[in-house]
Amino acid sequence: MKRFLPSSLAGQMALLLGMALLVAQLINFALILSDREKLSVAQSESPAITRFVNTASDIAGADPAFREAVAQENSRRGAHFALRPAARVTEAERDPALEERLGTALRAAGIRGDLKAGRGLGAARANGERQFRQPPPDMQILRMAVHLPDGSWLEGRMVTPRRDPLLAARLGAATLLVYLVVLGAAVWGARRLARPLSDLTDAAESFAGRSQPKVLEPRGPDDLRRAMEAFNAMNGRIVSLLDEKDHLLGAIGHDMRTPLASLRIRLEAMEPVEDRDAAIAKVEEMVAMLEDILMLARTGRARADARPMDVSALVETVTDEYVDRGDPVRVTPASRLVGHVHSDLLRRALRNLIDNAVLYGGDAEVAVRQNGDRIVISVRDSGPGIPAGDMERAMAPFQRLEESRNRATGGSGLGLAIARSIAEVHGGSLRLESNHPTGLIAELTLPTGARAFHQDGKV
Repeated sequence: MKRFLPSSLAGQMALLLGMALLVAQLINFALILSDREKLSVAQSESPAITRFVNTASDIAGADPAFREAVAQENSRRGAHFALRPAARVTEAERDPALEERLGTALRAAGIRGDLKAGRGLGAARANGERQFRQPPPDMQILRMAVHLPDGSWLEGRMVTPRRDPLLAARLGAATLLVYLVVLGAAVWGARRLARPLSDLTDAAESFAGRSQPKVLEPRGPDDLRRAMEAFNAMNGRIVSLLDEKDHLLGAIGHDMRTPLASLRIRLEAMEPVEDRDAAIAKVEEMVAMLEDILMLARTGRARADARPMDVSALVETVTDEYVDRGDPVRVTPASRLVGHVHSDLLRRALRNLIDNAVLYGGDAEVAVRQNGDRIVISVRDSGPGIPAGDMERAMAPFQRLEESRNRATGGSGLGLAIARSIAEVHGGSLRLESNHPTGLIAELTLPTGARAFHQDGKV
């Protein structure tokens, strides 16, 4: 059931208002239709019933010799009354509702007896009967008859307005029009309220702490405006904290390089040689880890703008360095792919991925391909791979799946974290997956407005 309901705030508000308004309009339609039906009946039939009852009272109270004259006297202005031995209202014409109302009015006037009433065009004109023309389409003929105490029937035919056959249709159209107008206003209001929230959501999703946040223009109701102003202020505080963090790490790195360099110089004169080499290796390990930490901090928020560059050429340049050293690294040739990248950062990310592949997988196969508007750089190896449950943990900072504390075999635990951070700086991502039957695939995606070029340089 939930999948059929709108997920947005504007959609849910519109649905709720629409359902409530629909129920209210249906109730209102039923009440108005009932009242209008009663009013239409009262306006079209009540005067005719009253006129018939008054005529019946006059005839019942008149001398028998003058009853015909009384009937003729009242036969005017669309009505005809006559005394007959039998009522000529057919069974097909009879209307129980009309008969009930007529009977109530006759009893109230003190006239009791059998009666018949209905609607129709009537029978042919009898001898001495006044001509009764066919009524227009919006009129009807009411036929009423009552059995008088002397045994005769008083019959009356009266032209009255016809019940409005389009009353329900007109009321339904008016109700629908009101419903659509009010619903349209409600939907417009809901969307107007939801639009600032959508802008707030987009701004929050687009800000990952790696670039300047989007500044929202406060709009909408006061509470939404205050929320957007608070969001802008919060983003400003976050940027200030990130800047402070970068400056702090830079200062720590600068201050630590000097004593480490001095310590290494002093260790050059250390005896014996075995202890000296071990101490120097530890210092170099500390320097390398410090460089990794500073690189991770610097990639958090790129300062320089990305520049258009042939990513395929950059990948081939980096892999050639490994091939020249004799490392088992190969690259699959690719067509020219140009994207807006930070070249130094991308080189570092690619080196980290290749280093991991060679160190843990024994080899590395690098390929570049176009995937829609994105460039995908994949590094494959044929090593033991990483369990599916540990792939996300492997990309977290200082996470080493190799449990030893030896940097030569376990690394610093920052290689994949730095590569992912660099990918996110470009607006991309880093993904790990198994390389069947053995090995690991690391895919670096760069969805930064990349454009594909053929070898001749044409788009």
